[in-house]
This record gives sequence, structure tokens and C-alpha cells, in this order.
Amino acid sequence: MKSAFLPDRSVVKVAGEDARNFLNGLITTDLDRLKPGLGRFGALLTPQGKIIVDFLITEVPAGHGGGFLIDCPKALAEGLATKLKFYKLRAKVTVENLDLGVLAAWDGQLAAQPDLAFADPRNEALGTRILIPEDLKQKLSDLIGAELVDAAEYEAHRIALGVPRGGLDFMYSDAFPHETNMDRLAGVDFDKGCYVGQEVVSRMQHRGTARTRSVKVLLDDLSPEAGVSVMAGDKPVGTMGSSAQGKGIALVRIDRVADALDAGQPLTAGGLAVRLAEPDVVRIPLKQPIA
Repeated sequence: MKSAFLPDRSVVKVAGEDARNFLNGLITTDLDRLKPGLGRFGALLTPQGKIIVDFLITEVPAGHGGGFLIDCPKALAEGLATKLKFYKLRAKVTVENLDLGVLAAWDGQLAAQPDLAFADPRNEALGTRILIPEDLKQKLSDLIGAELVDAAEYEAHRIALGVPRGGLDFMYSDAFPHETNMDRLAGVDFDKGCYVGQEVVSRMQHRGTARTRSVKVLLDDLSPEAGVSVMAGDKPVGTMGSSAQGKGIALVRIDRVADALDAGQPLTAGGLAVRLAEPDVVRIPLKQPIA
């Protein structure tokens, strides 16, 4: 089993008697389905339905003070806390940044179950998240029976699984949840009540209008730089994201990529060959007629 402390992650705490209802009215995931020991994937959106910040969230046991812990990008933690305070109005909640980070553990079973640990809900193979101060990373790794490795190994694992990372595989405030596969990674609860941006997201879901998607790609000897255009011939069809060990993630217009595949046109990024790991993912299923 491996573990890695993720230096780009931080933790925001939301507590108080109104915390659950307060967050439920803002974010894409249904906190009524959350309890201590579990994690949910979600996001705070703009009113236009674009991702301000995505995150993992878990509930704190009552014995540890209760409330919710949000595992989010470190660069966005302060902005997230500020945004939540803006929405607070008269709700009885507190919002604070904690001196905690994230230890990811994967490729095996934990020898012990630490506090504030939960399975990553996006993909079983991503393993477990443990919210701890950085100075405990070696002690916790020893406790759970994991070899502490560099965060780059976790990044390569994430990329191989095709799980997008904001700031690399898509830009915050510029992407809809469907475009980053949040609908396929259990990041949007379509049956919950209203939240910010909900109308746009629901419309995309019911109309099947998502034409841009994050997809897994295979690379040859070299990796294109993140941010370069993915091309089909001389036409741009997407943008390259993160890559490692011959695998990568790209944000592409699936209809244009499907047309290129049908025409036998190879894809390139920065002059380097790019191949889809799962070509069928760009095929939009036909809507079934209503009987």
C-alpha cells in the first residue's frame, strides 16, 4: 500500500446548528446522504452553473465537535471560506480554515482506521483520504501500513484513472460539472433540492447537451504541455491537461473528436500523437424514443 501527503490540498470547516441545511442549499452534493466516516464529492458553482471550486466533504463525528470538513485545493481554500461567509447571512454557522492537509492512501487495505478518514467517492481505486497535519504524515503512514511516497506518484495514479484536477485539466469558473465528469464521478445529486447553479446543471443532464468532456488519452514517448491545443488535422478539438507515464487527460469537444475518428484523422497536441484510451466515450448515445 502507498500513501502520499498532498501539498496542494487544504481543509475548510463548516460547523453550527444550521451547517447541513446551509451547505445543502449551496453545493451539488446531497449532505442528507452523508455521515461520519463517509465522503462525498461536490462543488460550489456560479449562478451560471460553472465550477468555482470542487472538493471532497466529510462529516465530523459529534465526539470531535461535529460539522463538516471540506478537502479542497489549497489555493482556493481562503476564497471558498470567504464565499461561504458571504452566503451565510443569518444562518447559525461558522466557517474557518484549519491547519490540516490530506494524506491519500491507495493500492491496499488500511491496517488501522484513523479518525477523519473516508473512502474517495469518485473512484474506488483512488483509495482513502485522511485529514491530518503534515507533520503526522509518516506516523499515520506507519499506522495504516503504507509506504510514504512522493505526491507525484499519486498524481500519476489519478491521471491513469482519468480523474480530472482543477487548474490543470480544466479551469475554475470556466467549466460546467458535466465537462469535468462530475456527473460520472458521483459529484452531482440530481434528485436533491435547489442549490446555486442547479437549473443549468439539471438542464444539461436532461437534455444531454454536454458536448465537452474530460477524456483519458494515451501518449507515446513524450508528453505535451498542459494547456496546448488538441488538434484533428488543422482544427482544434480540445485542450491537453495533465499527463504522466504515457497517460493523460484532455478536455475535448466529443462531437468533433468523434468526427475526426470517423474520418481517420489522428489527434495531436503540441505536435505529439494523442490517442483516446476509450474511443467510445466520445460517442453520444441516441435518446430512446418515448413510448
